[in-house]
Amino acid sequence: MGDNGTPSVSDYEAGKRKKVVVVGLGMVGIMFIEKLLKLDAKRREYDIIAIGEEPYLAYNRVGLTSFFEHRDVERLYMQPKAWYDGMPEGSLSYHLNSLVTEIDSGKKVVVTSKGDTIEYDILVLATGSDAILPRSIPGYDATGVFVYRTITDLQNLIAFSATKKGTTGVVVGGGLLGLEAAKAMMDLEEFGQIKVIESFPYVLGRQVDADGGAMVVEQVRDLGVDLILGKMVNKLLTDENHCVIGVEFKDGDKVEGACVCFAIGVSPRDGLARKSNLKVGPHGGIIVGDDLQTSEEGIYAIGECANWANMCYGLYGPGVEMADILAFNLTEAKFHSPRSLTPPDMSTKLKLLGIGVASFGDAFADQFGPSWLPGKRQDKEIEKTLVKSLTYKDPFSHVYKKYIFTKDGKYLLGGMMVGDTNDYIKLLPMSKKHKELEVTPGELIIGKPGGDDDANDLPDDAQICSCNNVTKGDITKTIKDGTCKTVNEIKMCTKAGTGCGGCVPLVTSIFNKTMADMGVEIKNFLCSHLAFSRAELFHIVMVKKLESFEDIMQECGVPGSPGCEICKPAIASILSSLFNKNIIDPKQRGLQDTNDKFMANIQRNGTFSVVPRVPGGEITPDKLATIARVAKKYNLYCKITGGQRLDMFGARKQDLLDIWTELIEAGLESGHAYAKSLRTVKSCVGSSWCRFGIGDSTGMAIRIEERYKSIRSPHKLKGAVSGCVRECAEAQNKDFGLIATERGFNIFVGGNGGAKPRHSELLAIDVPVNDVIPILDRYLSFYIRTADRLQRTARWIEALPGGIKYLRQVILEDKLGICAELEKQMEELVSSYFCEWTEAVKSPERRKQFQQFANTQENIIDMIEPTIERKQTRPANWVNESVTEDFRSTQWTSLSWQPIVEASKFKDIATGDSNAVKRGDTQLAIFKVKGKYYCTQQMCPHKRAFVLSDGLIGEDLSGDKKKLWVSCPYHKKNYELGGDDAGKCGNDETVNIATFPVEERDDGWVYVKLPPVEELDSVLGTEKWKIKQGDDVKSRDMSGMKGKKGVVVNGKGKEDLVAERAVAGKEAGRIDW
Repeated sequence: MGDNGTPSVSDYEAGKRKKVVVVGLGMVGIMFIEKLLKLDAKRREYDIIAIGEEPYLAYNRVGLTSFFEHRDVERLYMQPKAWYDGMPEGSLSYHLNSLVTEIDSGKKVVVTSKGDTIEYDILVLATGSDAILPRSIPGYDATGVFVYRTITDLQNLIAFSATKKGTTGVVVGGGLLGLEAAKAMMDLEEFGQIKVIESFPYVLGRQVDADGGAMVVEQVRDLGVDLILGKMVNKLLTDENHCVIGVEFKDGDKVEGACVCFAIGVSPRDGLARKSNLKVGPHGGIIVGDDLQTSEEGIYAIGECANWANMCYGLYGPGVEMADILAFNLTEAKFHSPRSLTPPDMSTKLKLLGIGVASFGDAFADQFGPSWLPGKRQDKEIEKTLVKSLTYKDPFSHVYKKYIFTKDGKYLLGGMMVGDTNDYIKLLPMSKKHKELEVTPGELIIGKPGGDDDANDLPDDAQICSCNNVTKGDITKTIKDGTCKTVNEIKMCTKAGTGCGGCVPLVTSIFNKTMADMGVEIKNFLCSHLAFSRAELFHIVMVKKLESFEDIMQECGVPGSPGCEICKPAIASILSSLFNKNIIDPKQRGLQDTNDKFMANIQRNGTFSVVPRVPGGEITPDKLATIARVAKKYNLYCKITGGQRLDMFGARKQDLLDIWTELIEAGLESGHAYAKSLRTVKSCVGSSWCRFGIGDSTGMAIRIEERYKSIRSPHKLKGAVSGCVRECAEAQNKDFGLIATERGFNIFVGGNGGAKPRHSELLAIDVPVNDVIPILDRYLSFYIRTADRLQRTARWIEALPGGIKYLRQVILEDKLGICAELEKQMEELVSSYFCEWTEAVKSPERRKQFQQFANTQENIIDMIEPTIERKQTRPANWVNESVTEDFRSTQWTSLSWQPIVEASKFKDIATGDSNAVKRGDTQLAIFKVKGKYYCTQQMCPHKRAFVLSDGLIGEDLSGDKKKLWVSCPYHKKNYELGGDDAGKCGNDETVNIATFPVEERDDGWVYVKLPPVEELDSVLGTEKWKIKQGDDVKSRDMSGMKGKKGVVVNGKGKEDLVAERAVAGKEAGRIDW
């Protein structure tokens, strides 16, 4: 036994542990399992065996509607498979696709449909409920009739709807389930119209009254849903094949419908209990006592299948309360008083079809009498007169509030809300506690329009998450004791916000306020996919050793998401800083921005720059000769940079490998000019040549650059070393700089030029030569760990609490006790160095990544016409104006499916993959994201740049529907890839792109539905849109254009109209002002 008399782990060896069999792996079942595992973690008294009838792990039915958007079952899982597998050996096992058919309480075994016999010591029935299908209605079994309950139901509905495009879908039931089903059927985008039939005069009759229901009705109809109210279904109409074709009502009226979904409630699944002679209620449900035990000792029932006090509860919240009580009683009640079930709270807050609705407490006390009043109870009819309601109705903002008070206004009994539900969390505990109000009723109902959820005035026992019965105190405790340092960790630890998600704003408010009270600064989230700052994410990835994008999204973000142009490069940088994997490996390449993807800076004509590393600015004549030879061979424009090295511009993508092969053979390496990493360490000649030099600035610069070359950081890094105080290398405007002194070097940090110049600050003086590297190791490691996304060292130091003084304390005085760790981390990183271009040229397989087009070896040489200037070739000037043609609305004369490229060219990676293809003179971009293909034109109209296939694929989570886009590499114009808005630019409405249907077929090819070649070229051809010399002058000469109309585009050499679309001021192939 343990010191306090409780059993220790050794008292419950594997053979002595009790077996808890949970029948039903739904939301309540998994909640019980989680709670029991948590409470039993130290004693290990129980081994749990879960048996699920469905072929899936426990999933979130509350979020079932979202399945229509992503069609990914695992995104609904309440815990990933890895969570189950990661439990201590023997503590949790599960059987899927297995129905328990028999309980033998005498032998204490259950028998499954697969013939398995499983022993138990404690049996927990969490069998849930079934959707009601009214079998008394003729036609209920017709083809096209569905219920809305399980993933299988949804999959069947999805498959069927695809065969009924443009027809009418009918939902029977206007309650919570009915409106959810209507939303789901709308999201399918297959039905021409959705009708909802409700026997009540308004919808949501259990949550709101007639006035509130009428407001919901108005908003639902505004969304395009046809509500048929006050009608009872008599029968379903069918054709000769017994397929549903409509609905007939009791009054004889009829409506057409090719699909009918019943969402009229649920009934408890008590068949197993009946068969096993457990007591059930007269109207169904397994009868349980206050301790949730059934009529048979050792058998318990929780959730929707349980009947307590002659009531079955069809909401998730009461089921969670039951799971909580049972788990507690099986563990803690041995040493404390057992808990008993009390009347559960039936309050609800939800959002249906985008409409916020909530009801709390005794919401109908004015109609049916109050369930509680202060003082002595009286006759029901008399009590009705002892309550008053206060109503607020705003038909313009679609807001309705009705709160019920005692007659004297001292107590809040309950209420309902439509539209604005922000005050729900505050008012719910007021109605439950039965305490006198400290404000007038009017103050409660008016509230603060547009205010954020605020938890400052809530007591610790206020229930924040009604789905999972989490209080404010539960949340603040995990923050204060250090268990949770992010909102995401709070959700994982307490389960708050993991049900319907409605409490997440309040959870966030509590987190922010508690952290602020503790003196912790709250940082912004990285993006909508990751609720962490970059520094927080770096720490999580480092501690948990998450080595892939998928792992990071699964652990920290939106599982299965392809990310966006913000989080992908940030994650790429973090992974490189920690694990230094090759950035052009398939799983890493999809994270990289265009420059990193091709390990070269993309230029405005679609070519790239080549920048070999020249450490400290020192280079041999032989290497200079190699650079000159390569530049001449490939006709590259040459320029010396401010960082003392040589840039070669104009390298075509397909030539990059050949160019770098020659450079590497001459001993040159990648200069990482394309990366957020160390660029250069500039130097003067120092004591090697200069008569004023007192330190070997060149040698120190080379040593530093060789050490830190290639390390990825939040933003680019520049350094410099000057040999004396004359400061010829400009070390005091760099991220780090050294100036030689008689005793060593003074180290300066946090300077930069650019749009917001900053003079660097002195970090340390007279640092001995051998101490320079350890200090820089600490400084750079600390910066890489803690800086925000794309934050230069200048802004980072400004944001540090205490600025340079604090940095000195951390780096020089080891205030945080991490200096040794910082040095070790940097040593591990730099010791893993490899030249990325050296690795690339070694692999023939890499060559495919640098092809211009995935479907042909042919190349299009110049996207912008070249011009000669000062004896070197450069591209003609850009045209100032964007192309504003409505490409996405082009009306093609005909479209046909064409095999364009082999499907094997596309990788199945979480970040998505893309390639450019060529057809005729037209360039197209094809993207593959999560198994689905998208096709667009290759040209970004903003600058006529043929680069979209090189852009990052992003996902927008901000609206009702997730949207995919590609972000142009040049100026981050985001073009939607699919859906109704395919081709639209999300951040510049003046431009758009053409999109085309695309699919992969069984023959292994990707097919695109395209117009004839000549017609396609007349609209999107490269030659048509190539910028030519003088175009920039023409674009600026707008004289005489006022009032001119557009002209139509005709195919070259054709008399007939090929593409009926007016293009302002342009003909095919030229710009005509």
